[in-house]
Amino acid sequence: MKEQILDRFLRYVKVDTQSKFGVEKIPSTDKQFNLSNQIVEELKRIGLSDVEIDEHCYIMATLPANTDKKIPTIGFVAHVDTSPDFTATGCEPKVWENYDGKDLVLNETGGIILRTSEFPEMLQFIGQTMITTNGMTLLGADDKAGVTEIVSAMEYLINHPEIKHGKIRICFTPDEEVGRGADLFDVEKFGAEWAYTMDGSIPGEIEYENFNAAYAEIDIQGKIVHPGSAKNKMVNSMYIAAQLMLELPTNEVPEKTEGYEGFFHLTSINGNVDKTELRYIIRDHDTEKFKAKKLFIEDLVNHFNTKFDNRISLKLTDQYYNMAEKVKPVMHIVDIAKEAISALGMKPITNPIRGGTDGSRLSFMGLPCPNIFAGGLNFHSRYEYVALESIVAATKTIVKIAEIMEKRNWD
Repeated sequence: MKEQILDRFLRYVKVDTQSKFGVEKIPSTDKQFNLSNQIVEELKRIGLSDVEIDEHCYIMATLPANTDKKIPTIGFVAHVDTSPDFTATGCEPKVWENYDGKDLVLNETGGIILRTSEFPEMLQFIGQTMITTNGMTLLGADDKAGVTEIVSAMEYLINHPEIKHGKIRICFTPDEEVGRGADLFDVEKFGAEWAYTMDGSIPGEIEYENFNAAYAEIDIQGKIVHPGSAKNKMVNSMYIAAQLMLELPTNEVPEKTEGYEGFFHLTSINGNVDKTELRYIIRDHDTEKFKAKKLFIEDLVNHFNTKFDNRISLKLTDQYYNMAEKVKPVMHIVDIAKEAISALGMKPITNPIRGGTDGSRLSFMGLPCPNIFAGGLNFHSRYEYVALESIVAATKTIVKIAEIMEKRNWD
């Protein structure tokens, strides 16, 4: 099925499905329907049941059980949109067979090179088939690799009825990259006892811990007057912003943290004398440390308001929480994934996610949902890549989970 999977993935990544921040409607971009409608027809063609897409671009479908055993209904979830962080328009994937471990020249004219010195993780894929772009767009393996894996696994199970399995539900969501993929996910309609997102990275990953996350909007109101007569009158909002930024912990930033360490991350600055806007994301795995970070921001803004005549406003919004709280009580769902990964000759890897997935929100909506590897690396950039063998391994993991589920005693 290797060539079939490659063909499917290349078809998917050539369709631009980039989502957009700051849009109220879901999906945030109509072009996400371009791929989703194709997927719907594909699911019908390969023989899935209950295939439907709603007005918000959520796809759901069913692979009916082919056994009389009573088995819990499980689900698999991926997202069709790609990140707004880097353009996805006009993606031209490149396929590098039998990768030799050397740098890959993505775009000779632009001098864009995927270097092993910068991305040493590439070396684990020597001898495999690497898929990149031409350096001018992101690839979209996040999460079209996940979509490819789920569709391919369902097709494989349909074509191999000798593999017994219970009922499986699948869903493809829009707008995950802008934090809204779970907003209109109908958990009750989905009808699974638990699910897995196919949205991780290297082969073997099974993740059930992620950041607690918040978003801070800090607006600073200055006072603009003519600089020629500004003495004791002008208030430059940008200077206040600079002072405020320097009060945040300089070591608690993404570029200086790893593992379970949290951070404050300044994502944007937009300002002039009259008004400056700062946008931060706040992250921590530990709930108490997460609360402390939010309190630190609140106290800092209050302190600056006493110094600068209440010119600063803060809007602090929780985005998602650590799914470990909801998954640890049902750890057998992680154990099943680990068993499947091990059975395929891979070593299960359970590092904490330094981010979030649809699964984190779905877990708090009543659908425990750990995250399984999809294979891609360097997401959200022109240097994104994936090995074909990783996509195949993830597809086989889905099939193996279904097989293990059927062989277990659920009475």
